[in-house]
Amino acid sequence: MLVVETIAKIRREHLVGGKGIKTIARELGLSRNTVRKVLRSGETRFAYAREDQPRPMLGAFVGRLEALLAENDARPKRDRLTLTRISDLLGREGYAGSYDAVRRYAGQRVQARRGLASAGEAFVPLSFAPGDAYQFDWSHEDVEIAGTPMRVKAAHLRLCHSRRFYIRVYPRETQEMVFDAHARAFTALGGVARRGIYDNMKTAVDAIFTGKARRFNSRFEQMCSHYLIEPVACTPASGWEKGQVENQVGYARDNIFRPRLRFASLEELNGWLEAECERRARSDRHPEQRDRTVWEVYEAERAALTPCVGPFDGFHAGEVTASATCLVSFDRNKYSVMARAARRAVQIRAYADRIVIWCDGEMVAEHPRCFGRDRTVYDPWHYLPVLARKPGALRNGAPFVDWALPPALARLRRKLGPGDESDRRFVRVLATVLTDGLEAVEDAVGEALEAGAASDEVILNVLARRREPPHPAGIATAEALALAHPPVADCARYDRLRGSHAAA
Repeated sequence: MLVVETIAKIRREHLVGGKGIKTIARELGLSRNTVRKVLRSGETRFAYAREDQPRPMLGAFVGRLEALLAENDARPKRDRLTLTRISDLLGREGYAGSYDAVRRYAGQRVQARRGLASAGEAFVPLSFAPGDAYQFDWSHEDVEIAGTPMRVKAAHLRLCHSRRFYIRVYPRETQEMVFDAHARAFTALGGVARRGIYDNMKTAVDAIFTGKARRFNSRFEQMCSHYLIEPVACTPASGWEKGQVENQVGYARDNIFRPRLRFASLEELNGWLEAECERRARSDRHPEQRDRTVWEVYEAERAALTPCVGPFDGFHAGEVTASATCLVSFDRNKYSVMARAARRAVQIRAYADRIVIWCDGEMVAEHPRCFGRDRTVYDPWHYLPVLARKPGALRNGAPFVDWALPPALARLRRKLGPGDESDRRFVRVLATVLTDGLEAVEDAVGEALEAGAASDEVILNVLARRREPPHPAGIATAEALALAHPPVADCARYDRLRGSHAAA
């Protein structure tokens, strides 16, 4: 094949130097037909295109290879064989060629099946008006929390016009986390765009129909209604429809989460991420308006955002039955409830950071959410009615192990000392919290201890006196009814009267 330099020399010698074909061929050591072809074609470069691919070793096994590849395509994805394994199977049947020949044939087969349209797939650039839309997606990132490596779920929300983004990490990728991420993002961004673009995540979409038709989850629809958002779901496996947030995931992974972030808690990490998102918005140039930063474009877009009406009550609800030990199970952990909810149906409202439990329209428990497994979260006060009936449970009851009592009650417990009788006396005091309230009981215990009386009877007496109604105020006499000559209280008058009577 002629190289570009030889073709250029032929053209210059003939067209500039005026040399003939025979002379050029002799000087360059080429045939006259080759020189004639270059001059007649007018081309500056020749490329060889092979019309037929000879397969001296694979030719006899093409049919068998085609059968193996078709059989492999029909298998589930996790059970498919690698091309290395398929080449090895051909080798056992007599194929003596190389693995590269098998790989090239399989690649040509895939490209032929995809067709020319997919091989050169093109897209239309998108443009969004201020306040028109945002895109939302999740990613998985590796961080270190309190010295322990941890894979967290990062929620990404990005305004399509200004490109300002918000990132927050969670231990889970559940629906309540979606609600919390939206509430915090809209608060940080100072408003809400009119449309939200999502992939078909299970926390938002219940069913996918033809085209863009979707049946969204009821709670997700409630959130969108609260913020006045029109939800839009992408076509399955069409990430380019939300390409901005897809690119943001890669940008954040390379520029924010590397090197690996190390913090004492997720709260500290999220605080740093919020500040980092704002810092980058102020420093990064807008990809289309290169003379302005992302923050400057965002400031102009903020007026077009819908004002945020307040956070959505973003919980995921479920119903369970509380056990006889006043415990409910949720997300592989157990949480205590008030004793009156035992053996009754309760509603669990799971938020991103807490668990709230309701029974017959009344809240019977609230706990910080636990993300471990097989843990039990107690609130000892939930068991107080049971403890009042069974004071012996104070010693070995699981909810009362390492009970952090208020200071006054802790002092009383130490004063009373160990023993069954001391436990009964202490429980008598604790039981009054149900009627008088914790604050009143603490005050009464403090008053008794200051008087040097660490006695349940004294404390109960103090509480009883405080429960007595106040003495009625005296009756004020009107000025018109006041006596002109009020009587004088003089007991000596009685003595004088007795004396005069005796003399008579």
